[in-house]
Amino acid sequence: MEERGHEVVVTSRDFAQTIGLLDRYGIPHRPMGAHGGGGLRGKARAMGSRSSQLAKMVRGEHFDLAVAHGSTDQPLVARLARIPQVTMFDYEFAAAMHHSNGRLATRVLVPDAIPERALARYGIRSPKLIRYPGLKEEYYLADYPPDPGVAGELGLDPGKVIVVLRPPPEVTLYHRGASTDLFAQVVDHLEAHADTVQVVALPRIDSQREALRERGVLVPEFAVDGPGLIAASDLVISAGGTMNREAVALGVPAYSPFAGRLGAVDARLIEEGRLHRLEDPADLALVRRERSATPPMRDPDLLVDLILGAAETGRAGRRRRSNTMDTR
Repeated sequence: MEERGHEVVVTSRDFAQTIGLLDRYGIPHRPMGAHGGGGLRGKARAMGSRSSQLAKMVRGEHFDLAVAHGSTDQPLVARLARIPQVTMFDYEFAAAMHHSNGRLATRVLVPDAIPERALARYGIRSPKLIRYPGLKEEYYLADYPPDPGVAGELGLDPGKVIVVLRPPPEVTLYHRGASTDLFAQVVDHLEAHADTVQVVALPRIDSQREALRERGVLVPEFAVDGPGLIAASDLVISAGGTMNREAVALGVPAYSPFAGRLGAVDARLIEEGRLHRLEDPADLALVRRERSATPPMRDPDLLVDLILGAAETGRAGRRRRSNTMDTR
C-alpha cells in the first residue's frame, strides 16, 4: 500500500510475539492495549480499553479506510467514526466475533474455501462478502522470502529432524479442551524421540513457555521469523491455523491437532493432502524432508485491490445517505 502512495498506520496489542515481530521487521506501530485472557469478562474489559484508545486516535486524525484480520474492536470504532472498514478472517466458526464484525464491516474478505451459505447467519452476504482464491498466506509470503539465517540464529542441529511446535491458543473461546490434551501427548511422543528430533516451540503465553522449557524443548528468548523457521524445519505441528497454512504455502509437511470444529479452509487442505489432521502422535512422520522449490504463490496486488476497493464503496454509501437526507 505504501508503494502505491498510501500512508499506513499499524496498531498492535501486547500478546504473544506480536510486538517483538513488528519490532524485528522494522514496522512502526502504535500499541493499543493487550489481550484480555481466557475469560469473557477479561476479554470484554480488554476490548473496551482497546476500542477507547482506537476511538481517541481516529478522532485526532483523518483515516480513509480501516483494515483488520479477526478484530472485534476495530469494526465498531470504524462504524462509529464513519470510516469504511475491511474485515478479514479464515475460520467461519468464531461465532461471537463474526456476529459483530461481520455486520459492522463495509467489506468482508475470506478464502473461497468458505462457502457463502456458512456466513449468512452472521449477516455476511454478497456484495459485502468477497471470497478470494487460495490462502492469505500465499499472498503475504509471495514477496517476503523467509529469513535463511534462522537455523544459525537458533543453533538448530543439522543432524536431527527439526520439528516446529505451536501450542493451542488456550485463551481463545472456540479452542479449548481436547486440542490441549492431544498436544500434551504430542510433546510426550517427541520427548521420547529426543535423540533424533530437535523441537522448537513458539508458545503464546508465559505458562506454555515455562512448561515447554521444562520438557527440554527449545523456546526462543526473542521473536523469531516464523516463515524462516518453518522453511528450516522438517515438519510443523500447530494447534492454530496460521502457522500450518504458512507451512502449506512453503511446501513443508504440516499437522493439525486442533480438536475443535474443522473449518472449511483446513478441510479443503486436508482433502487436497496438503495438511494432515493429527489424532494420534504415532502418525507423525519424524523424518528429514526433501528440500524442493517452494510452491507457487499468489499475486499480493489482488488482495490489495480488494482491500482498497472498500474505501470507494464506503464513500459511495456516504454519498447515497447524504443524497437521501437532502431530499427529505
